[in-house]
Amino acid sequence: MYINRKLNESLTTFKSLHFGSYNRPKSSHRYKVTVGIGGNVGDVKRRFEHLFTFFKKDKRVELLQTSLILKNPPFGFMDQDDFLNSIIVLQVSMQPIAFLDYLHRVEKKFARKRSFANAPRTLDLDIIFFDNRFIKTDRLIIPHASWFERQSVVIPLMDINK
Repeated sequence: MYINRKLNESLTTFKSLHFGSYNRPKSSHRYKVTVGIGGNVGDVKRRFEHLFTFFKKDKRVELLQTSLILKNPPFGFMDQDDFLNSIIVLQVSMQPIAFLDYLHRVEKKFARKRSFANAPRTLDLDIIFFDNRFIKTDRLIIPHASWFERQSVVIPLMDINK
């Protein structure tokens, strides 16, 4: 069951048992990672719930916190459905590139197909922050480029940091 709240004509938030929650850390994992999650193909809310369960069962990560879910319009490629976006906070022991590869495997497990930039997708997982690290390579930029300009990141982050 979801509790929804309309922020304006184009933005709606959803809270559920698993999204908008906090778990006390009890992990020996070394790094705190903030990950943006999104999707706009199929039953995205259900996929987010499955992703929550997947992370809770995976010993390589500890799920610490989830934000509310935000429904928002697409950007870049506009001819597609609205997106659902959320933020999850994980504790991991993987280094940033290894964690990026891990997230790509998770996306693939959830039927992500990469066709073109900003294309519709079943699941998108982006590293927003990785501890307090700054990384700029061809494969990975941390903090995520222009995260502070995207409502799909800022509004869920505000929910986590309240």
